[in-house]
Amino acid sequence: MVVLFDADSLVYSSCYRKKENETDDKFYTDIDDATAKFDEVFMSIINHLEDIYEINEVKVFSGSRGNFRKFITKNYKANRSYSELPPLLNDMHKFVKESYNSISGYGVETDDVVAKYWYEISNTIGRDNVIIVSIDKDYKQFPCLIYNYHYNHKCIYDISEQEALFNFYEQMIVGDTADNVNYCKGYGKKYAEKYLKECKTKYQYTKKVYELFKTIHKGKAKQRYIECWNLLKLKTD
Repeated sequence: MVVLFDADSLVYSSCYRKKENETDDKFYTDIDDATAKFDEVFMSIINHLEDIYEINEVKVFSGSRGNFRKFITKNYKANRSYSELPPLLNDMHKFVKESYNSISGYGVETDDVVAKYWYEISNTIGRDNVIIVSIDKDYKQFPCLIYNYHYNHKCIYDISEQEALFNFYEQMIVGDTADNVNYCKGYGKKYAEKYLKECKTKYQYTKKVYELFKTIHKGKAKQRYIECWNLLKLKTD
């Protein structure tokens, strides 16, 4: 098994300390504390996976910059506040790069880099021989194995081709609150499930979702549909 570890979220969370008192700083100020937390959680995840699979290789990904999606629309991730980023965040990315030889990209998100590696590896050795480690739901648009290590989940998802199709086009309707992508405001998961119930092929999903965009956006439906697709679709090329 090849493990593709999307470490961006773990890098970020490793900057946070457990507060003993109400007045304690929520961030670590000593890099050794943050790196120790990262190492401990990282190894616990890998050890858990080794109890299930025979792991042949672990590839770590983090720290991509210059996301092209921000040039598609100024609204992308505009809801996020960057005023109080962890002071050790850049140092932690540097640590993971140096200690784990992490892979990053420019002009894309780390998700895209992982997706590209997954696509190439799964086509070479088979999708059952590669697993993505991440808490990011966006990977569910692929027919892949995903280990969500979040303490509320800690489960392996085995996404089928049909589930992957539904997951992506459902997101086209529901949107992504975390990234401020919402082209079909007011249409939620229950609506999407019912609306897409009869769809089986990519063509059917595309046609059905585009019909909804035409109802909502009228003459700008094509432009809005393309924008939404490019914001949500992870790149594999």
